[in-house]
Amino acid sequence: MFPTEQIAEDALIDAHTRFEYGSQGGPIAIYLCDDCGCYHFTSQGVMNKKLTEYIQSGKMRTQKEAYRWETKIKKKF
Repeated sequence: MFPTEQIAEDALIDAHTRFEYGSQGGPIAIYLCDDCGCYHFTSQGVMNKKLTEYIQSGKMRTQKEAYRWETKIKKKF
């Protein structure tokens, strides 16, 4: 759960950077929970606008590649 919409969107993008969800799974959007007042991920509905922009602009691909290299470097040390 995330306290703000901005933090939830950033975490959604980060999750897609770090994990390979494939074409049929994983979170695609966020929503404000009526029960707790925080934001959560959901795999239902329309893909989050910011996530869509990251994917379409190529920024997601760049971030994924940077994460792969970061992981490789950490394993060596």
